[in-house]
Amino acid sequence: MNNAAIIGVGSYLPDRRLTNLDLEGMVDTSDEWITTRTGISERRLAEDTQTTSDLATNAARAAMADAGVGPADVDLLIVGTSSPDMIFPSTACITQANLGLSCPAYDVMAACTSFIFALQNATAAIESGRARTVLVVGADALTRHVDFSDRGTCVLFGDGAGAFVLQAADTAGILGVDLGSDGSGADVLRIPAGGAALPATVQTVEAGLHYVQMAGNEVFKFAVRVIPKTTEAALAQSGLSVGDIDWLIPHQANQRILDTVADRLGLPHEKVVSNIALTGNTSAASIPLAVDDLYTSGNLQPGDVLALVGFGAGLTWGAAIVRWTKEVR
Repeated sequence: MNNAAIIGVGSYLPDRRLTNLDLEGMVDTSDEWITTRTGISERRLAEDTQTTSDLATNAARAAMADAGVGPADVDLLIVGTSSPDMIFPSTACITQANLGLSCPAYDVMAACTSFIFALQNATAAIESGRARTVLVVGADALTRHVDFSDRGTCVLFGDGAGAFVLQAADTAGILGVDLGSDGSGADVLRIPAGGAALPATVQTVEAGLHYVQMAGNEVFKFAVRVIPKTTEAALAQSGLSVGDIDWLIPHQANQRILDTVADRLGLPHEKVVSNIALTGNTSAASIPLAVDDLYTSGNLQPGDVLALVGFGAGLTWGAAIVRWTKEVR
């Protein structure tokens, strides 16, 4: 059986910044309130002319360049997103055309866990021998679905994209993956309208049903419970333990979640990668964006063990244990 390893990493953040001070002039909030409760200082917003596929395309190009692969080398493209350009065609197909690829392309939708689900799909394709080189992208423009009069949600989200290139290798890079879902919690975090249940009407728009709705306390309790559980399950698959983790890279939803999870796992906080202060919650993009930050900083070394952990609407969760095999950029 082939092994899957990460050979390229890339990311993209839009230029437009929305700071906490900007939000003070838009909604009843303050920089102190946002920073204390979330750890976020600013977030990026896609330009009015940019789509999720544009974000995905830029991150994918960066990852392909880092891996040294061209369009003809890519056997499969998977895009994880919860803010597709449209219901169909898939954002992956639009991204495929932008990149000049000719491979199969499809979306994975598991909210903020989408990148981990997509990573598992890519790993399985390589391990089965059905693909040699797979491009995996996490991209979201969730600020398009945020009510900027709702201070409970508008302060949280940002836009961006991150990407990996995976390739068949002699040495395993993806060591173990654990995934989970619990549909009984579907109402905890959702965008109610826009699908088949509530197609867009004047009434759904006026009622604000196309915006993110979140029970924040329930999401917090879910996250701090499930992140340690799924991390330990993926570690067990890999034959490793928490003490083997060099870097925990969780979904960047809230700094208090990251701190609580580190304590529950017994990990020093300096081993937990956090870039939420400057990006906000970028949903499916947050994990690859954080990996790229660690990679480009020079702090990620060959042989390091990474625990990539996501959680989100669905409810969904997942963890991937990665042994880093790339040289420092």
